[in-house]
Amino acid sequence: MESSFIIETLIKCLIVLAVFSALAGFTTYIERKVLAFMQRRLGPMNVGPFGLLQVVADGIKLFTKEDFIPANANKPIFMIAPIITAATAFIAMSAIPFFPEFELFGYIVRPIIADINVGILFVMGVASVGLYGPLLAGMSSANKWGLLGGARTAIQLLSYEVVSGLALLAPIMMVGSLSLIDINEYQSGGILSWLMFSQPLAFILFVIAGFAETNRTPFDLLEHEAELVAGYATEYSGMRWGMFFIGEYANLFTICFLIALMFLGGFNDMAFIPGGIAIVLKVMFLIFFFLWTRASWPHIRPDQLMWLCWKILMPLAVINILITGFVMMF
Repeated sequence: MESSFIIETLIKCLIVLAVFSALAGFTTYIERKVLAFMQRRLGPMNVGPFGLLQVVADGIKLFTKEDFIPANANKPIFMIAPIITAATAFIAMSAIPFFPEFELFGYIVRPIIADINVGILFVMGVASVGLYGPLLAGMSSANKWGLLGGARTAIQLLSYEVVSGLALLAPIMMVGSLSLIDINEYQSGGILSWLMFSQPLAFILFVIAGFAETNRTPFDLLEHEAELVAGYATEYSGMRWGMFFIGEYANLFTICFLIALMFLGGFNDMAFIPGGIAIVLKVMFLIFFFLWTRASWPHIRPDQLMWLCWKILMPLAVINILITGFVMMF
């Protein structure tokens, strides 16, 4: 029994790594196509039909591109930093229930690697450790633009982790559990039981914090090309740069699944739509929303980013917790 559990867990780990690594590459194609459509361009068109093989071409380029380490860099830390970013992004996925249980050849499959009773706390905690990847990369690369990008990483991610954590406290108070499966089951009463409707402010705050924590426009200041060349990744090339890239898109999928599970009914059936298809549609819409925002919203300045976090979003999150507590008391 124990050996079968270990084998099943290993298979799940390999599937998650393979699927989301491939999706990270394919999402770049979708992103370029969506941005091109919204900006009246064509996007990738030359490599393969409709440019579909551009993903393969980009992968070949990453694998064959020269990998170098700057002369004055701290080499061990420079080499470890991309691994931290990619590893924490995938480890955070281990406590996420991606789909409802299903039967395969008479065997009940639970699409979650580790069902722990503090799932949301584990995901947020591991994801927060991911900030050490860009931070160490910027500090170790002996480049002033990399150092500035690393400093912005520490400031931005730590600040918005406070907002995302406080935003989740109110819905967790209502559910009474930190398990993502319990949170999903709490919303099993239909669309009106979604926490998005009972906690609209928490939903908005968490989505905004998600943009900052995944380094997406308008909060993509960690590697802002207009100011910092490529920020913490300035000195990286080849697959070391690719690991930062994969980690960033894996975090995007993690945040979208968290939003769907926490506020949008998770993988519960949605009217006539089965739960497995429902959560895929929700995540696809959320990813499109992230891309849509990039196409239509300008960058903001770092001081505006911090002003929004500490003077607007954090007070709103605290007020929402207090209101939720008073409502639950009475």
